[in-house]
Amino acid sequence: MQDRSLRLPDSTEIAAITAQHLIATPLRPADLLFVFGTRVEEALRAETACRLWREGYFRHAIVSGGMTSGGDETECAVIKRAMVAGGIPAGLILDEHRATNTGENVIFSLPVLEAALGLAKIRSVICLGNTWTSRRYPMTLQRHWPEVEKMLVTVDSFGVPHERWHTHPDLRRRVLAEWDKIEPYKAKGFIAEWP
Repeated sequence: MQDRSLRLPDSTEIAAITAQHLIATPLRPADLLFVFGTRVEEALRAETACRLWREGYFRHAIVSGGMTSGGDETECAVIKRAMVAGGIPAGLILDEHRATNTGENVIFSLPVLEAALGLAKIRSVICLGNTWTSRRYPMTLQRHWPEVEKMLVTVDSFGVPHERWHTHPDLRRRVLAEWDKIEPYKAKGFIAEWP
């Protein structure tokens, strides 16, 4: 398989990825912020969650992410601690410490949410995750929790406007890797079409 960092997508593929994958949704206050775990840029993830909290965009949050290779804390523990340090009350942040991928983030978080809040009481969710993964977060939620309204906020520290993603080799590699997963994951039933 060709190294994605070397692959240069043509203008048609760039346009498709920009329009269909690297999407942004309008934001409005939601019942829940769903923070997908990460092994990179944990502080940026937490800072964004804190900004959304200060701006009144959510009432409760869940952080989902398990252990990573070489780590001594779960992704959840690292991100949640930073969110609390940034001013979000700890009692409003639910945690899930087992997930090792996006599907598990959702599958393992749903029982936690049901026990603490009741899924039927949650009508809207803001997904917070990496820019390159983008649409796959709400698509995973759509597969397992279709009833809830989904919004999306993505972050990265590449400093490249979304429409110029293909000009940064590392961001391009990450975006292409995620883009290439969409159709196989849909075929396997891991994700569902959204929006």
